[in-house]
Amino acid sequence: MSRSRWVLLAATGLALAGVVAAWALWPGAAAPPVALLRTDDAQLLEQGRNIYAAQCASCHGVHREGQAHWRDRGADGRLPAPPHDETGHTWHHPDELLFRITQQGVAKAVGIEGYASNMPAYGGTLSDAQIVAVLSWIKSQWPARVQADHDSINRQAREAQNGS
Repeated sequence: MSRSRWVLLAATGLALAGVVAAWALWPGAAAPPVALLRTDDAQLLEQGRNIYAAQCASCHGVHREGQAHWRDRGADGRLPAPPHDETGHTWHHPDELLFRITQQGVAKAVGIEGYASNMPAYGGTLSDAQIVAVLSWIKSQWPARVQADHDSINRQAREAQNGS
């Protein structure tokens, strides 16, 4: 093989590696790992508490209680904001799905085109780290039993993701 062919082959390989690396590092390119919430980091939880107060409490309630009649569709066909305390369904979903719902909005996160929701996508407003912080704070407020149940849901999701 000629020297020019080797140079061309090497350049093509480097270019392909660069494209793959850029795709992998692009924000939102890959789903975050299952079980990404951290309830043991006081600084992260304080950041999450502040983000919740500024971005989430107006709909989901100061005490994470949600809106009244949150299981009943309103006249517009949309569901009111659910609670993020132990009485709601937030803890029934693995971390990865909670992250995607917050980042992308409900319709895109669950793959239901045209699903109408008042929940905005926060990917353009909050960084991935801020989304993790607010979700970690929400989880830290659940009773220990609910946190343990949520950890079990994450284990099941991780096993399903790994094909176990």
